Amino acid sequence: MPDRSPLAPVVARLRTTNPYAVDATVAALALFAVSLQWLFPDEGDDPLSWRGWLLGAATAVPLVWRRAAPFATACAVSVATPAQALYHAPPPDLMYGGFVVLYTLAALARPWQRRVMLAGWLIGVAATISHREDAEPFEYAFQLLSIVCAYAFGSLSRSRRAHTAELEDRAWRLERERAADTARATARERARIARDMHDILAHAVSLMVVQAEAGPVVVRSDPARAEAAFDAIATAGRDAMTQLRRILGVLKEEEREPGPRRLPQPGLAALPGLVRLVGESTGLRAELKMSGEPRPLPPDTEVAAYRIVQEALTNTVKHAYASCAAVALDWAEDAVTLTVTDDGRGPSAPGDAPGGGGHGLIGIRERAAACGGEAVTGGGPDGGFRVVVRLPVVAAGRPAALG
Repeated sequence: MPDRSPLAPVVARLRTTNPYAVDATVAALALFAVSLQWLFPDEGDDPLSWRGWLLGAATAVPLVWRRAAPFATACAVSVATPAQALYHAPPPDLMYGGFVVLYTLAALARPWQRRVMLAGWLIGVAATISHREDAEPFEYAFQLLSIVCAYAFGSLSRSRRAHTAELEDRAWRLERERAADTARATARERARIARDMHDILAHAVSLMVVQAEAGPVVVRSDPARAEAAFDAIATAGRDAMTQLRRILGVLKEEEREPGPRRLPQPGLAALPGLVRLVGESTGLRAELKMSGEPRPLPPDTEVAAYRIVQEALTNTVKHAYASCAAVALDWAEDAVTLTVTDDGRGPSAPGDAPGGGGHGLIGIRERAAACGGEAVTGGGPDGGFRVVVRLPVVAAGRPAALG
């Protein structure tokens, strides 16, 4: 909470002023206070001699260096103060320089310096007062209490400064952690958007290329089939544009209103349509099989499962030269296993995608790992290529809809 004290502007101004200027002002004020007894002596008292004034000045001038050398300043003032009180009449009414150095020591000095100086001043003041012939009991209480109060105010200043430094350090560390979290979240979101755009465009373009190559071949001999090929190109393009608008819409929403706002993306319920579209668009015999009892999946896992199957089928269309592909969903108690196999030419090397492509398989592994699952790719048992992905499911609840 901001400080609303009337002195707050003055304190803030002093904190930004040159420390030596402030300390010189404090020393001048202390010297002025000491000089009042010399300039305006009390009636009936002996006037302060010029030696007494010099000793009084010795209690004020060192205050210029009170922050640069607090302990040395305290030692100088500690010698001059009792000397003035013991050898020159009248002694100072108040130990102006002593109060300032005790405050400064309590605020800035090391622990042993603070303790030694406080004990020395308490003992020294008591001994000095007792040396006077006309000392009154209340003088002991007043002077000793003044010393303790000056030291206490310095200790409070030190505690407040330490607390402020701790809060600033904590705020700085939290800001760094927040910036690091934001950077990590931004990197993850960029990677997610890049994977989504790759999967969408690669899938749509692959279907469009296959149909574009087949269209001219049958345009004269089978106009109906050529028309169907062009319709498939248009369908694939429209589907790609719809999904790209979803991604770009998310980016625009995030620019206007910060926060995780995502438009709906395809999940397991869209798999039958995806398999059917691939089969109709490419002539590939594609089928979807399910076994076990469907279980609910987190939204991110649903999207990941759809994109994994989409990328696997895209690789089949682009690289495998296959005639058929099978997508299988096997539901277990704690996981769902996605298997995509084809009868194409298989990998050129262990772990490679058919035809040498590898970026899609990297995306599949990244998506599986991001959901806490794992992906295995390679040749199938009967040839061709196979992608097997295992994704964890949540606790039992309502079945996930597929249709």
